[in-house]
Amino acid sequence: MRILFLSNANSIHTKRWVISLAKRDIEICLFSLEKTNELDYNDYSRITIIDGEYKNNTSKEGEISKITLLKYLPRLLKSIKEFKPDLIHAHFATSYGLLGALCGFHPFVLSVWGSDIYIFPRISFLHKGILKFNLAKADYILSTSHIMAHETAKYTSKKIEITPFGIEPELFKKNDSKENKEEFIVGTIKQLASIYGIDTLIKSFHIVIKNNPKTKLKLQIIGDGPERENLQRLTYELGIQQFVDFLGKVENHLLPKYYNNFSVAVFLSISESFGVVAIESMACECPVIVSNAEGFTEVVKDNETGFIVPIRDIEATAKAIQKFINNDSLREKMGRKGRERVLNLFDWNKNVEQMVNIYNKIISD
Repeated sequence: MRILFLSNANSIHTKRWVISLAKRDIEICLFSLEKTNELDYNDYSRITIIDGEYKNNTSKEGEISKITLLKYLPRLLKSIKEFKPDLIHAHFATSYGLLGALCGFHPFVLSVWGSDIYIFPRISFLHKGILKFNLAKADYILSTSHIMAHETAKYTSKKIEITPFGIEPELFKKNDSKENKEEFIVGTIKQLASIYGIDTLIKSFHIVIKNNPKTKLKLQIIGDGPERENLQRLTYELGIQQFVDFLGKVENHLLPKYYNNFSVAVFLSISESFGVVAIESMACECPVIVSNAEGFTEVVKDNETGFIVPIRDIEATAKAIQKFINNDSLREKMGRKGRERVLNLFDWNKNVEQMVNIYNKIISD
């Protein structure tokens, strides 16, 4: 089987799909607009990389400038001619989806990711038209979650198949690595951008500190992004900077260590297409507190694997954290239930096998 992937080679999501498929003896040609800086692909002879120098601008004006990516179309057509794929699979319905739609190759599979569905078509009538055009050209449309499929259905009448983006249960699992068992650690792992509600978490943690003067508390924030300085400034304004650690970006394979160090993981996104971080946390038997953004409500079972709180609700978040401070057995019980749910629904090995079966069906059809 020969698959031509259209996707950002530097994305961890792309990396996981491509390497997992290559391990199953599938020949992959990865066509990336961005220059590849991932060395891990070099270990796999079945992966061929074709990359470019595209600068992705996420501003509204930058979204319109995606039209400039058309200069990469001749190179894509040449790659198709040389690689001779059995199918093309584009990841992200706008930029890579547009290339896939215009190249004219079939079968053409299109995976939606999130902002391409929730943000892009709302910028203007033109953006909405581009998305509908790309979806219309796709033979098969895939979504990692039911709620994102529901959003996608606003722009197409085609069937949308659900392909969860799970975790490796042998990597994300419970261990006894907690460094300071006397310290109650609230943790989060997200890009430091306004959409992810880190400011709400910091304000909630401020309340928790005031309500628990005798408890050793720590907030660990993993990730980097445009809001880092503002968030650090907020901790100083609240006088809690000594309780908050900004740990920066951490490689994916090192994340289980941090999940195991957390007493509870908190994710308060304003918008979320699929709650991968919640799944990773639950797989490590770390209970979660999440906002009621749709991507989280699909993966977290409220009052069983964690608590779901309203978006931007500082008080509700603080009360949910307090429940775990007050009850160790609750943390352990929800942690076990969380891993059970992940193994049942979000086992990466099963997800990849499902994708391979989809490919086989498409090719045989």
